[in-house]
Amino acid sequence: MQRIWGLERLRWRADARAPVPDALARLAEPDGFGDPARGRDLLAGRHHRAGQLVETGDRSIWALGPDTDPQGAALHRFGWIDDLSSLGGPVARDLAWYWLLDWIDRYGDGRGPGWTPEATAARLSRWVAQAGWLSETASPRADMPSFLRSLSLQSRWLARHWPRASGAPERIAALTALLWAETALHGEPRQPTQRAAALARAVTEAVGPDGGIASRAPEALLDLFCALGEAAAILGPDTTPEHRDAINRIAPLLRALRHADGGLARFHGGGRGAPGRLDRALARAGGPGVPPLSGSCMGYARLAVGRSTVLLDAAKPPSGPRATGAHASTLAFEMTCGRRPLIVNCGSGLHHGPDWRRAGRATLSHSTLCLEGLSSARLGRGADGAEPLVEGPREVLSHRTDADGLQRIEASHDAWRAGFGLTHDRRLGLDRDGGALVGEDLLTTLGPADERAFDAASHAGRDPGVSFVIRFHLHPDVVPELDAQATSALLRLRSGEVWRLTHDGGARLALAPSVYLEKSRPRPVPTQQVVLSGRAMAYATLVRWSLVRLGDGVPAPRDLWRGEDDPA
Repeated sequence: MQRIWGLERLRWRADARAPVPDALARLAEPDGFGDPARGRDLLAGRHHRAGQLVETGDRSIWALGPDTDPQGAALHRFGWIDDLSSLGGPVARDLAWYWLLDWIDRYGDGRGPGWTPEATAARLSRWVAQAGWLSETASPRADMPSFLRSLSLQSRWLARHWPRASGAPERIAALTALLWAETALHGEPRQPTQRAAALARAVTEAVGPDGGIASRAPEALLDLFCALGEAAAILGPDTTPEHRDAINRIAPLLRALRHADGGLARFHGGGRGAPGRLDRALARAGGPGVPPLSGSCMGYARLAVGRSTVLLDAAKPPSGPRATGAHASTLAFEMTCGRRPLIVNCGSGLHHGPDWRRAGRATLSHSTLCLEGLSSARLGRGADGAEPLVEGPREVLSHRTDADGLQRIEASHDAWRAGFGLTHDRRLGLDRDGGALVGEDLLTTLGPADERAFDAASHAGRDPGVSFVIRFHLHPDVVPELDAQATSALLRLRSGEVWRLTHDGGARLALAPSVYLEKSRPRPVPTQQVVLSGRAMAYATLVRWSLVRLGDGVPAPRDLWRGEDDPA
């Protein structure tokens, strides 16, 4: 190990003596996906870290505490520079220079938590993307020679270490960042043929025949799609057929995984995606504008009619290395009407600290059925403190039928069969104008062995039967109201639309607190959920429910206008 480290330092010294350009040969087009609200917080000395608000004052962002925890290490990816850039102005630019140069002083010698292929690739991408903004006007803190020297050193380091990235998607991101950095520094990538061949090998490993990836996170698929598109733009004629074919397979899948409002379905750690990013990436890729309604969609089923979209998780959670980011979300769904999310999952708490991250992965944080308060999979213990999802469903079945103007999906999973003898079967149907979603949740035994397991479970507690809760988590902009008899709930959207959630009387309806987790929000946002609760007393328990839009569903002006006081 000492010999390897010594060899690495020799290479570093050689890189440090290599010539550095006096200016960038090519500037990247800024993507404009930062958050000015977060930029204002940073400028005011407020930094959100692990779900806590940290007052930075005049201190550097690198002096806030240990940078070995996940939130501290994430700072080395420089995502915060996008927020300052989106805010703009000389004060934000001066602060960005201050923190960037302080990073070079503290960590620029190749040591520290930011020197992994993944973090270095992300950092290089942000530096190249923001180089034009940083040099836009003179800044008293600016030091372009130091910036270029560090950029050159990092690109040379990444050229040696990108194969050490943790997986094929991460190797693709690292190679893309390397292409960008080399093009920015020298006007063109070095060894384009070799880089293209390496990308082809990684793409073959990362992208499945349907265009899906192992993590099953729609936002991670968008990240990969954007990286492949950027790499193809740089490589031009050197782009391999495998590379272009992967782009063509992913594009229609992403169209199938987005809601009517343009946001992605939020499953398995992925968020909605930065506003406009998916549209821009799809526009560059071209291809058909209508997503497929049938067939494999990375394990998701899609119902879409008129202005309504429903996306259901109809497959097993990710396994293997990707299980560390998986959620126990089997048979959970999201629903969006126009550009207004209605039914959501709580989302990923990754950016709000470890407790929120664990909570967001539980079945209770998803819009599906839960037995006895237990998730359909549990968190295990892995290497380096990782918590892979284990003991999930062994079999998940799904079937789609479209008839009489009704799009239908039926799916089932057996996660609770061993412990309770029950299989969960969920049926959803969206009518011909998108104004009604009808659902059925069935808990049933499938044979004598299941019946014996159910009998044992139903007599194990103080009360007979097995308790269940069907959850409908609401977007924070939805205002719910129960009727006087608590038999239905009116759900008011900011567009003025009203939807009624009713059931057949086989459960008790109530409102309960919930939370909305999204990395674009600095802290968890309180919201509410509608819950249908009851006890399974027989070998088959069926709950029927429906979501019906009241009125004609014509878009209101508030559904079309987006202003500063009208966030999505």
